[in-house]
Amino acid sequence: MAIFKGAGVAIVTPMKENYEVNYDKLEEIINRQIDGGTDAIVIAGTTGESATLTMEEHRDVIKAAVEFTKHRIPVVAGTGSNCTKTAIQLSQEAEEAGVDGLLIVTPYYNKATQAGLISHYSQIADSTKCPIIMYNVPSRTGCNLLPETVAELVRTKENIVGLKEATGNLAQASKTMNLTDGKIDMYSGEDGLVVPLLAIGAVGVISVWSNVAPDKVHAMCDSFFKGDLETARKLQMEGLALVDALFSEVNPIPVKKAMNLMGMEVGPLRAPLGEMGEDNAKKLAEVMKAYGLLA
Repeated sequence: MAIFKGAGVAIVTPMKENYEVNYDKLEEIINRQIDGGTDAIVIAGTTGESATLTMEEHRDVIKAAVEFTKHRIPVVAGTGSNCTKTAIQLSQEAEEAGVDGLLIVTPYYNKATQAGLISHYSQIADSTKCPIIMYNVPSRTGCNLLPETVAELVRTKENIVGLKEATGNLAQASKTMNLTDGKIDMYSGEDGLVVPLLAIGAVGVISVWSNVAPDKVHAMCDSFFKGDLETARKLQMEGLALVDALFSEVNPIPVKKAMNLMGMEVGPLRAPLGEMGEDNAKKLAEVMKAYGLLA
């Protein structure tokens, strides 16, 4: 059984003006997501600025998400690292906090071999009982988790159950589904390709878009699962301009800007990320107005 099915939000980590984590605001936006129909909270991932959280903050943000969610929907914690030992520690701490699953990105910068990736994920899987979603995003990591490697890990490790697919390569995604006999729970990591991936057997999305339009992303997935492909397609197409704007600069710069424009007050970004460029911010606001997010 999948950790979740449908729209999981890759939720931002709200910050105070002094760059401390704003836990009151985190509770507020988690409640807003649940009220909007989101099917899972994915905490401390790329969108949550995990790369600039300290180990202690990483642990505390995950614990807070579990506490604030109150078992209403699953919580999946980002616990990946380019150091296997660190990923194991983060995963064990998240398990102790009571998460429902782990999202573990491929090691970045190191450029591990496929054998190295098998060893990395196997060691983490052996260290925890939590179900694991692997995360493949070569554009950020410089490392591609190949379909054959995914199939080997799913075959040999019972708690490796999912893949966040963010290669943008539908042929690779299809091959992965084929080699795993459809036994892997695939989640789109590309907001612009959700419906196409659902069509080859994916079970949902881990979405940046959901931060600003949880009802729309949930409805898109729900419509697909109910067989209403026309509505799912329509919602996907209607969101494409917004998705493009949300990725016009590196994530999560635009989505935090969008949320602040909507009055959610999620605060600034930690360096080395900075404020969105003026031209892109203007285009983002225009697209948000056209989409109905701003008056």
